[in-house]
Amino acid sequence: MPETSHRGGLRLVFAGTPDFAAHHLRALLASEHQLVGVYTQPDRPAGRGKKLHASPVKELALAEGLPVYQPASLKAPEARAELAALEADILVVVAYGLLLPKAILETPRLGCINVHASLLPRWRGAAPIQRAIEAGDRESGVTIMQMDEGLDTGAMLVKATCPIEPTDTAGDLHDRLATLGGPALREALTQLAEGRAQPETQDERDSCYAPKITKAEAALDWHQSNEALERKVRAFNPFPIAHFKRAGSGDPIRVWSATAVAEDASEPPGTVCNLDKHGLTVACGRGQLQIHTLQLPGKRAMTVEELLRGRPDLFQVGESLETDT
Repeated sequence: MPETSHRGGLRLVFAGTPDFAAHHLRALLASEHQLVGVYTQPDRPAGRGKKLHASPVKELALAEGLPVYQPASLKAPEARAELAALEADILVVVAYGLLLPKAILETPRLGCINVHASLLPRWRGAAPIQRAIEAGDRESGVTIMQMDEGLDTGAMLVKATCPIEPTDTAGDLHDRLATLGGPALREALTQLAEGRAQPETQDERDSCYAPKITKAEAALDWHQSNEALERKVRAFNPFPIAHFKRAGSGDPIRVWSATAVAEDASEPPGTVCNLDKHGLTVACGRGQLQIHTLQLPGKRAMTVEELLRGRPDLFQVGESLETDT
């Protein structure tokens, strides 16, 4: 029989996998609540040797002496029985990566809650951080919601907001939201524990879908506006990194940072308009994009100024870069 709650807190089971989830697990470890189990995805092969690597959540859980569960699926009756045996008040889910069937959602006494990296219902789905930057949103945040069978459609409990700065990458916003989410999660748990939570139904008319990011869509289409391409560069940093190819070459060149330049270009989209210590300037469908930091295949990322010192003839004004049409 599991131990009873201590210090008046709730009995929690946590489910999460990446670093974003580990931030929230750490916040719960510092709370009055009792963690009785941690779920995370099975170890995955990574690196050149394809050795199995534990998730950030698993590493933290083991370091704290918490029991870890790694089922490949939660659909089997055995999975529900395993969770039920923990007698949790609430299952806290943060970027877990596995579907929770209805039977799992109904197992904890007070149900399941989720930490979502968006001001719901704005961005539902797998990549709310990247899609918010790509779309040019000026604000983001974290929503703590009750989970139902839909995709991020549950009633909202607590929101915490923050601005999206003009220079923010997805990595920058990820870190800010990870810090913002811990206090919001603890506030939602306090409200639930004290019986004063006031769930708010989402307005379906305001929802957008944030599909998973693919490497293919990170290819820069020079026919788009310079502002759209700048947002894409920031949205896809640190993964999968925006890129382009030179005409006649199949090797992608990664773009780590770039700025939209106001000047209109008379040259066709994809034409190199200027090349100096400030960057590589390329004509777009509207305006120009000045690329500041590049990464050649097999090399480290470096500024254009640094790159030109070693390879001054690498790019030529007037040459055409490939476009993704």
